[in-house]
Amino acid sequence: MAIRVVLIEDNDVFREALELLLELRGEIEILAADRDGARAVALCREHDPDVILLDYRLPGLDGLQVARLVRQECPDVAVVVLTAGAEEREIETLLETGAVACVGKEEPLDAIVGAIRRAAAVEAG
Repeated sequence: MAIRVVLIEDNDVFREALELLLELRGEIEILAADRDGARAVALCREHDPDVILLDYRLPGLDGLQVARLVRQECPDVAVVVLTAGAEEREIETLLETGAVACVGKEEPLDAIVGAIRRAAAVEAG
């Protein structure tokens, strides 16, 4: 059974490419993708994903705020944060907030897939 994911990423090109690459893996199903962190909780409620893959630097609500809201409103959804350059303290804060993992956008696709797998396993276990 595929890991069900909601993807929140404001960079349209990166979001669409990542969505395509993850779907091609066959083990991940992208239920919804959006550029707006403010829509994250609504999308999690609507689609009931296993994991939300969330950009850290978003306009409006940032990744930390979105992660907090998702953990409060949809506690069964694992949060994996994508970052292009979060500092160590920011990553620690994200993990304290309930994110299961933080993965650099520059990392290979296998690293992102691995974080999604681990996050799904944590929430299932």
